[in-house]
Amino acid sequence: MTIVLDKDQGLLMEDDEQIGLECPYCNVFAHLSPQAVPQAADLLRDRPKRVGLVYQCDACQAPIFLRFAVKAYDEDRVELYRNFVELERPKERFSFSYLPKHTEIMFREALSCYSGGNFNAFASMCRRSARSAFSALGEGGKLRAFEEVMTAQDIAGIDDESFASVKSILFDSGEEEELPLLNRGQAGILLEVLKDMFYQCFVRRGKLTRAIKVRRFFVQERDNDLASSA
Repeated sequence: MTIVLDKDQGLLMEDDEQIGLECPYCNVFAHLSPQAVPQAADLLRDRPKRVGLVYQCDACQAPIFLRFAVKAYDEDRVELYRNFVELERPKERFSFSYLPKHTEIMFREALSCYSGGNFNAFASMCRRSARSAFSALGEGGKLRAFEEVMTAQDIAGIDDESFASVKSILFDSGEEEELPLLNRGQAGILLEVLKDMFYQCFVRRGKLTRAIKVRRFFVQERDNDLASSA
């Protein structure tokens, strides 16, 4: 995909290709339509290294700001690199109602760090979230969580080298300064593994317990109705 800002024709994209992404407002993967584009003449005069374009989500019509790096300046046009930076990213979702309160607070902040692209702050908050969860699970809780994480590695087929940072962040007892540095890919793996660990340890149990209570309630109501009509 080639993106060009032409002095006479404005925004040009190869084969009229469209940009698509998950909208940070409606969380729908949708195509984007250009809404506000800088003038090529202004860019050719000032020659900035980065250019901002405003698009509109075709699903909800919200404005989305994208930043592109300039690839080349020609006589009458500006060529942009196809990769862009999303200034606003979709927020990660989770069933927080089943988490212990302290763990919920820690994990909400962890997700905020992730959404903001602060991956090493995210790693730190993941460790605090995990420690809070181990405490809430009680005796043997850390071991149970470790078994769930190792099961997740096996199910997802993640190699040991890629998984080493996840185990270190969640289960090592070293100082915060000893946490491994994460890139986007490693942070994504950590996020999904921790979400799965919380689901298995808290959400699944909470949903199952609630469902069984509801079933028992209706069985008891039915038995009471039968007894009263006898």
